[in-house]
Amino acid sequence: MNLTKEKTTYDTVLFDLDGTLLNTLDDLADSVNYALRAKGYPTRTTEEVRRFIGNGVAVLMKRAVPEGTDQAKIDEALECFRAHYKENMRNKTKPYDGIIPLLEELKRRGIRTAIISNKYHDAVGQLAREEFPGLFDAAFGESERLRPKPAPDIVNAAMDALGAKKERTLYVGDSDTDGITACNAGLFFVGVSWGFRDRDVLEEAGAGAVIDKPKELLALL
Repeated sequence: MNLTKEKTTYDTVLFDLDGTLLNTLDDLADSVNYALRAKGYPTRTTEEVRRFIGNGVAVLMKRAVPEGTDQAKIDEALECFRAHYKENMRNKTKPYDGIIPLLEELKRRGIRTAIISNKYHDAVGQLAREEFPGLFDAAFGESERLRPKPAPDIVNAAMDALGAKKERTLYVGDSDTDGITACNAGLFFVGVSWGFRDRDVLEEAGAGAVIDKPKELLALL
């Protein structure tokens, strides 16, 4: 664990979902490629999809289709992706090792927690209920009323729902988008090295600490 944080007491932790709590890469890649095949486009490798993730599914599909594809065609591919992913989002997805024990310990300590994701809101809620039953106080995803990360809207909505204060809230994520979001929201950013981006990306994005195992988060509280 790379730890540079000064000692502060925290009572709220906000978690990114994809690449932080859940390894969703294979299911996302499968649904991306289903949509691409359905629309007659070349498919993408899992590593390509990994690089495309982080700014919501609309951006994911825009990056996945051939360069120069017009917006109407991108929207068609996106709807195809959404329909497939809704029915197949848990085929291969699972929590990273150590995540469930961490969440259970946070709950035992009375730490408030929420999921903040650029995945569409209904999917976030479904995954939270099915993968982490009773372990989160709130879950927020992409919606018409909240701008996606790196805008701070989703973070602010979660903090309002929890009655959280910025100075006592940690933001935990795996990407440069998360780092920018945390900065925009005025929160301390903890990067996780097991997700979809490399450590150097997290550090460049402003991570005040980078952890290698979920249990290391407890030392920051």
